[in-house]
Amino acid sequence: MPILHLQMHPGRTDEQKRAFVREATKAAVETLACPPESLEILITEIAKDSWGVGGKLKSEG
Repeated sequence: MPILHLQMHPGRTDEQKRAFVREATKAAVETLACPPESLEILITEIAKDSWGVGGKLKSEG
């Protein structure tokens, strides 16, 4: 059972998330030769004040 985990900042619409899940499922089924029912996709939204890059929080600019 493949599991795809997408982590991103909040702000995408439900329609954008639906489209991502639909298209990622198509790509995974084709590439991994798995049935769509076996694929799980987790979307985790992480606020910029909880995400650090290069020693700084993303919320710091």
